Amino acid sequence: MPTLLHLDSSADLRRSRTRELTARFAEVWQAAGPDHAVVRRDLHRDPLPHLPDAALHWPPRLRPADAAPPADVEALQQALIDELTAADVLLVGAPLYNYTVPSTLKSWLDYVHVPGVTVPFDEPTQPMTGRPAVVVTSQGVAYDPGTPTEGQDHAVPVLQILLGQALGMELTVVTVPLGLAATVPALADQRERADSEFAAAHETLAALATKLAG
Repeated sequence: MPTLLHLDSSADLRRSRTRELTARFAEVWQAAGPDHAVVRRDLHRDPLPHLPDAALHWPPRLRPADAAPPADVEALQQALIDELTAADVLLVGAPLYNYTVPSTLKSWLDYVHVPGVTVPFDEPTQPMTGRPAVVVTSQGVAYDPGTPTEGQDHAVPVLQILLGQALGMELTVVTVPLGLAATVPALADQRERADSEFAAAHETLAALATKLAG
């Protein structure tokens, strides 16, 4: 059964552009056939606790001898890793919050990025190698090359490192800029571009979902 793991992290439950776009991808995925499953995890509605013990960054064999992380959190971590490794495709909604990913998404990353388990370290373990990861990210303004804001988006680089390099996934990033154009007068002249890029993202994600579900 092809399985999509669908993560959302936007705190905006009414107007989120990433939520709308990930929902579109998941809809097309499910429409591909009755055997196409979607596992949804809403990291805003059901936030994960921040790691309570640094030992959870490591598997038991690599922890200090006196490490004793809470058993219930250790079980949660294993469940999250199992959920990830059971997925054929990962879909992540990741709006840009204060120049990086939402803290709720960072918590999930902290749980599943475990050297020696999901990431190579003392053993060449990288179970997600080659599996597709689709990241949908939104920006309030635009971070175009050659502009004063170039390089200030620190969300995509984090996800490229963690999902693409560390976990070895085949990463596709779909970015929709200028979310503030609809409400900020100074960006009014960018509304047409914002609408156009949002519509294009809908089409891109629908086509990508069809391709990956095939």
